[in-house]
Amino acid sequence: MSALTEDQPTLSETATVLNSTSLRLDLDKPRWDQSTFMGRLKHFFNITDSRNSLYSEKELDDAKELIMRYKSCTEPPGTTEEQLYHAQKLYMSAFHPDTGDKMNVIGRMSFQVPGGMLITGGMLQFYKTWPSVVLWQWINQSFNALVNYTNRNAASPISNKQIGLSYVCATGSALVASVGLNSLTKTAPPLLARWVPFGAVAAANIVNIPLMRQQELLYGINLFDENGNEVGKSKRAAVKAVTQVAISRITMCAPGMIILPIIMEYLEKYPSFRRIKILHAPIQILLVGCFLCFMTPAACSLFPQKCSMKVSNLEPEVRKELQLKYGDLINKVYFNKGL
Repeated sequence: MSALTEDQPTLSETATVLNSTSLRLDLDKPRWDQSTFMGRLKHFFNITDSRNSLYSEKELDDAKELIMRYKSCTEPPGTTEEQLYHAQKLYMSAFHPDTGDKMNVIGRMSFQVPGGMLITGGMLQFYKTWPSVVLWQWINQSFNALVNYTNRNAASPISNKQIGLSYVCATGSALVASVGLNSLTKTAPPLLARWVPFGAVAAANIVNIPLMRQQELLYGINLFDENGNEVGKSKRAAVKAVTQVAISRITMCAPGMIILPIIMEYLEKYPSFRRIKILHAPIQILLVGCFLCFMTPAACSLFPQKCSMKVSNLEPEVRKELQLKYGDLINKVYFNKGL
């Protein structure tokens, strides 16, 4: 799984500086065109691949080193395009785009399928009693809080106190929603009760993501021109980024949590299926995993990672500041929306 195969030169060998850079790859950008949904889908299928979570720390560090050396035209002789794209895949899946720091494994998008399938399967299977609801919603929101923090826009730091507040509020909202919805469905059709976990997860995401990224909403998100130069901050841009992330997260879990209960409700009409109760949870976990394998990259692809906004749509004070500094040179600004 190493970024370099055994028959290729190691990173410690003498580097070769290439004289021509005109045909070199731009490894700062995704491999596929990010202006189209299909281009984004290919990109996120690549970096949300669950197998990315299995690479060792050394292999990830080697991938980063190869990327850095290629950018400085000092990569080992014989380095192939395939090796570079493999290294880019590992780098983009494991290192934060803002800081370049290695992200924790559980918070990476490549861990969404194994982590999400276990937790969502548990929520869908054990939804009838309050203790089960409380336990699984707490586990889910702990996981979500870590994922939200890991994939935030790191240019806007958040304190431990704010992280704790976000965690408590998101977990509380999920519990209130799930317990409240459970009580309302006592006399409703069984299928409605099965949809309670989705209602709770959606409510928690609406609370969790804005709270985790409150610094951006309060003080603005960093704006850049098309060349990557920082030009200011905007609260309106932050609202757009946070809203898109919340929509993506809810979309990610919706098919599995809405369609799977219908499937289970149908299967449980058969006595033979009811007799194998011990397999109900593993079956749901497996089916959730099938949904997430596609929905994780699809939901991440709904909106471009490098989000844009017309200067005319920014706050009046931000527009005025940009006008004073740059005149009419900048018509559109860009920012990292997070995941």
